[in-house]
Amino acid sequence: MDVERAHNVRVSGPDGGRVLMLSHGFGCDQNMWRFVAPHFEADHRVVLFDHVGAGHAEALYDPDRYATLDGYADDVVRICEELDLRDVVFVGHSVSSMIGVLAHLRAPDRITALALVSPSPRYVNDEGYTGGFEREDIDEMLTALSSNYLGWSSAMAPVIVGNAERPELGDELTQSFCRADPDIAERFARATFLSDNRADLPRVTAPTLVMQCRDDLIAPMEVGQHVADAIPDSVLVVLDATGHCPNLSAPDEVIGALEPFLAGLGG
Repeated sequence: MDVERAHNVRVSGPDGGRVLMLSHGFGCDQNMWRFVAPHFEADHRVVLFDHVGAGHAEALYDPDRYATLDGYADDVVRICEELDLRDVVFVGHSVSSMIGVLAHLRAPDRITALALVSPSPRYVNDEGYTGGFEREDIDEMLTALSSNYLGWSSAMAPVIVGNAERPELGDELTQSFCRADPDIAERFARATFLSDNRADLPRVTAPTLVMQCRDDLIAPMEVGQHVADAIPDSVLVVLDATGHCPNLSAPDEVIGALEPFLAGLGG
């Protein structure tokens, strides 16, 4: 099976435009970018895809390959190679931020800029580091996810997306979670919430935009600041948005942060 079909790759925009590759987070699919992607299609070659196990991806799931985020990063590089994408601005939401960092480190000649939306290199608190969760919290969450995935999805999706005054957003994320294969989702959750990519950040050589929501229970302000401080050529933009999914809840703010960043890259 070819890579494009395996990951339900969708390409729009002019061939000569700068490549904007949008990557979704845990429990989501490329549809989460539907409010952002069209804005850039006139001037950019916009690439959307689904991670294995999400959306309409048809790639075979290998538990060993995807036990860590490295397998997902390898997929991103393979898509870039298959489509011969170069000068790519990789826009990653949530866990895809670190997937993008890893993909850039593997293929810096192809992925030459990063835009990280609600990133976290480590969700578990550590000495001198605030990740937002204690290890016990993560273990309890993973146990709940494993024992009752649908119930966990219904309870957690509204918390993740925030914006309690807009319950339709929580409903949408719940439905997205519920479409995923529970076994794959559980393994992806473990790869996500038990990861530690802090040591990878100083190795990034690409210009990087870090987009942090002002109130995010999953990736608090300290996390976004840590990411921006650790990546040498980076800028932090605090969005006046709440929750962990501004690409869904506040797309205009994401667009507003991306536009000057892209303009500053030149080319």
